[in-house]
Amino acid sequence: MGTKRRIAFVAPRFLLGKSVGGAETLLRRLAEHLATHDYDVDFLTTCAQDHFTWANAIEPGTRRVGPLNVYFFPVDEDRNKDSFLAIQDRICHGAVISREEELEWHRNNINSKPLYDYLRKAGKDYHRIIMGPYLFGLIYSACLIQPDRTWLLPCLHDEPFARLTTIREMFHTVAGCLFNALPERDLAVRLYDITDKPAHIVGLGIDDFTADAKAFRCLHKIESPFLIYSGRREPLKGTPLLLDYVNAFRQRTQIDLRLVLTGTGPIDPPPSLAPYVLDLGFVTETEKHNAMAAALAFCHPSVNESLSIVLLEAWLAGTPALVHAGGEVMPYHCRLANGGFWFRNYPEFEEFTMLLIAQPDMRRNLGVNGRQYVLRNYNWETIGQRLCVALT
Repeated sequence: MGTKRRIAFVAPRFLLGKSVGGAETLLRRLAEHLATHDYDVDFLTTCAQDHFTWANAIEPGTRRVGPLNVYFFPVDEDRNKDSFLAIQDRICHGAVISREEELEWHRNNINSKPLYDYLRKAGKDYHRIIMGPYLFGLIYSACLIQPDRTWLLPCLHDEPFARLTTIREMFHTVAGCLFNALPERDLAVRLYDITDKPAHIVGLGIDDFTADAKAFRCLHKIESPFLIYSGRREPLKGTPLLLDYVNAFRQRTQIDLRLVLTGTGPIDPPPSLAPYVLDLGFVTETEKHNAMAAALAFCHPSVNESLSIVLLEAWLAGTPALVHAGGEVMPYHCRLANGGFWFRNYPEFEEFTMLLIAQPDMRRNLGVNGRQYVLRNYNWETIGQRLCVALT
């Protein structure tokens, strides 16, 4: 037998305990899959767990986590947060900034000099180095160290950061890119003209499961219809909009629609809505899947998604989707799957929610369609083949 090929994954966090993050989950699961299929896989990351503070919370060093060798490196603590936030605010508001200001933003983003030192010394020992998501200083700097063997898994969104000159340069520097869905790859081609680069659509395998909707309703004594959202709760994910829409729906229709949330991050529902919000926080996978199965629909108001693992999980639970039309990827999934609706504004949100309540047979059929879509396209055999072809 030949020697196993060594692969490194690089991400700002390796999630342990009660932390959530779609990009981090994506990279970890792909790494774990390769590690069980004749690859020797290292995962290079920082000692941070909290994506708000980025404090070093884990001891530096190497440990075995499942099939992976995980290298934890400390986050640099000499960053100028005020400068970082000031430049980031200007970027978010569409200001034109100089290349030097972009570099200043990267320098004061999340970085780890010990991780960079390791890549300089050992990077050539790896057949491929896969890293993401794209908007961290850690990824920008790491991409420049061994570019000829580095593949970017960007989790790209159509947002102001994606239009920075240095981000364009990063896409042109790496050896190739791995994308989660066709709209994400098309966005990269439009923004960066990378038609001369290898660009593979891979995605993520989702393990099938069974879910018990009745158990969830009995446990939490919920008889009313409810929408569910899972993941990080923050403005960039659209959760404040979801709270406002559910509150407006209740007041306008007088229908007792509830909202169930799983995941991490603060929420601030309007006082009139607060009694009808069930915030479960961080839950087990079984609890999350049972909640999804019991929901009227899985509602994801974000426009910044490159795949949406939780959307695919909700479909496996047999639950239709209600997503924001402002993004490209989730409406793309819904169209292909015929598994849900996408709304541009509150009137459409109300119309589709009313339709899901009034037509239970249609709602069930949408959920069945979504489940079949995931089973066809996001099983590990299919994803593993795509990934191995990309890494050849």
